[in-house]
Amino acid sequence: MAQRPPSAAVLVLHGGRETGTEPPPPGPLNLPGVRMRPFVRAVGRAARAVGGNVLVTPVRYGHRGWNGDRADPFHDAVAALDALREEAGDDLPVVLLGHSMGARAALRAAGHPLVRGVVGLAPWCPPEDPVAQLAGRDIVLVHSDRDRLTSPRATRSLTARARGAGARTCMVTVRGGDHAMLRRASAWHRLTTGLVTGLLGSGSLPGPVGAALALPPTAGATEGILDLDLDLGLGPGPDPGRFRARARTRSRAY
Repeated sequence: MAQRPPSAAVLVLHGGRETGTEPPPPGPLNLPGVRMRPFVRAVGRAARAVGGNVLVTPVRYGHRGWNGDRADPFHDAVAALDALREEAGDDLPVVLLGHSMGARAALRAAGHPLVRGVVGLAPWCPPEDPVAQLAGRDIVLVHSDRDRLTSPRATRSLTARARGAGARTCMVTVRGGDHAMLRRASAWHRLTTGLVTGLLGSGSLPGPVGAALALPPTAGATEGILDLDLDLGLGPGPDPGRFRARARTRSRAY
């Protein structure tokens, strides 16, 4: 019996490195990929609970790094979207879920006709990256205030720039979290699952997120910036003072 085509899809893009033309290591050696497995499972469970045939699948990278103007993971994301379009047609709603470098790739690929929205976790948002392709999409970016690898300030800036370009945007701050999403892991997972299913229409977005996405393009740069604990009611976070930033002397991984 032929497999039924998906009614919606979530493509998951893990992090990587600033440079690296070698393929990602296989299986459990690919730590950025392993980091996203709990999100794949959580989103998959939530999608099955509401019915429908929602495909939740990681995007395979040909190279480990972004690699400057090559933007390798962006092209991998577009190739995965094109394959979905060929399989399921032009009306398949897709949400891109990316972490760090994967969030950067998701944002760049969001102009694809299938993409309805992007959920970016600890995104890498260089100030020179374009935002015109985000017009008409729902963009929710989640960032820890303690991230020492990617910049919460850059994420805030991209949130405002994208709204000005015609996207519906929101940023959620996770107090006391970290770049790897290990601190407060359950909150990251619950929030991400609610955001992805909400953007697909399989669930309800948290009210403050929906209100932020409805802000006009002329809204101020500080509007649409939410606090996970104060605005979304997921409970008080840990004391951020408990965590120390660790010096990073190795090459940057995203």
